[in-house]
Amino acid sequence: MDDTLCNFKVTDRQTFIKFLDLLRQDYLNNPDSWENKTLPDFLESLSNYAEDIQGYYDNMKQDVNADHPNWQTFADIFKGATLYE
Repeated sequence: MDDTLCNFKVTDRQTFIKFLDLLRQDYLNNPDSWENKTLPDFLESLSNYAEDIQGYYDNMKQDVNADHPNWQTFADIFKGATLYE
């Protein structure tokens, strides 16, 4: 995952749309860096990461409550799903 995508801040619906485009571009440009390359694998990982993301926030000492998501939370789940097993 390139630095532009890693550091992209999602604050609203429009920036989430831009984030999804950057995510797609990252897959096209760096498919070897993605653990989950098929749609079924990615969707399974997306579901699993959505379930476990609170642990990520807690481990990273981020004051985020995943039960009250914002646009950035959804972006974090999508980023995590690229690598989560």
